[in-house]
Amino acid sequence: MSSNTSRVKTIFRSKTSKALDKVEDPRDTLDDNYDQQVKLLHQVRRAVAEVATAKKRIELQGQEMGSRYQRLGSQAREALAQGREDLARAALERRALLENQVAKLQQQFSSLERQSSQLQERERVLTEQVGAFRIEKETIKATYTASEAQVKANEAVSGLSNTITEVGSSLDRARDRVAQMQARAAATDELLASGALTDLTAAPDADIERQLAAVSAKADVDRQLQALKDANPSAAAPASERGGSAADGWLGIGQGTPQP
Repeated sequence: MSSNTSRVKTIFRSKTSKALDKVEDPRDTLDDNYDQQVKLLHQVRRAVAEVATAKKRIELQGQEMGSRYQRLGSQAREALAQGREDLARAALERRALLENQVAKLQQQFSSLERQSSQLQERERVLTEQVGAFRIEKETIKATYTASEAQVKANEAVSGLSNTITEVGSSLDRARDRVAQMQARAAATDELLASGALTDLTAAPDADIERQLAAVSAKADVDRQLQALKDANPSAAAPASERGGSAADGWLGIGQGTPQP
């Protein structure tokens, strides 16, 4: 049951992660919006520069016309002083025509001056907005990044806890298997010792030989015990221990033949 639950959690985490990957990253969106605002600000600044250039060009043209206007007036006065009324009239006619041109130029200059002031104000407001948006953007991005890191850390801890739980379950199962195997080994040892199970590695008829050896050993012990009871030292010692010197007497132990 626990393994199935763990498998379901793993599948759920995988599907959730894939779904989150498809969600738009707000940091990228904020950066894109900021870039668009910066582009608009650059466009406004270029417009301010273009209007300022046009206004300066008109201003220079107006200054040139003003100088000509003053010069024509001087020429008209000089012509009258010399008795040349015709030249004075011509200078005044040109001056009147130039005055009309200067009036139109003044209107253009005033219009450009108002437009320049408006653009400069818009540029100032937009600069403040872009600066405020940049600070807000970086704050949101930092908060999102910190939250994302916390989520990843929590997921890592959760995954580690699940792994530790699974490892603990595996260890418990392994301990149970070891205990079962130890109990089975002990049980088979007892069955082999009792003869309930046949040792397939033993020689044929080994069980009969083992039983005869046990009966013979018991009979030998009974004889030695009876000899001790009869207080007969020579009878109490086994045949393999009688005779011979202590140095080579050990050769006859277990042989069943008395030493000379």
